[in-house]
Amino acid sequence: MSADRSNAARNLSTGEVVHTRLIDAPRERLFAAFTEPEEIVRWWGPKGFTTPACKVDLRKGGVFHYCMRSPEGKDYWGKGIYRDIVWNERIVYTDSFSDEKGGTLPPTAYGLSPDWPVETKVTVEFGLLGTETKLTIRHEIPSAPPSEIDMCRQGWAEMIDRLAGYLEGTD
Repeated sequence: MSADRSNAARNLSTGEVVHTRLIDAPRERLFAAFTEPEEIVRWWGPKGFTTPACKVDLRKGGVFHYCMRSPEGKDYWGKGIYRDIVWNERIVYTDSFSDEKGGTLPPTAYGLSPDWPVETKVTVEFGLLGTETKLTIRHEIPSAPPSEIDMCRQGWAEMIDRLAGYLEGTD
């Protein structure tokens, strides 16, 4: 992947992690990959992780509940609450750690510091650029140690790589 097709940044003063990447797929296809459980399980999670469970209630106030399994077999449950959905253009959701039943857990339950917020905000935008889609992900983390923000940035980078590979048929 050439450097002009992908960009990642973090802002330590705001805790915002931003990724931008051109993906060779129509934005309708990319939107489906973010909203249909049978698509999400194919790419969600950092490198080496699997997604054995995923439920999506795609409506404002609906819940996105998933499990990521590490290569060592540890399950990490998470959930999002959809705050805004503009079909094929934008998804905004809150992001929290959870248990298998969807109850919110503190980030410390999964080894993060007490400074990691219980809830963060994720905005996913799907922009048109010729035959490609410009994917922009903004993950707002108001307070967290820089090392954990970097871990989040790295996780998103690996997930976006997996997504692009899946959609472009190179995974």
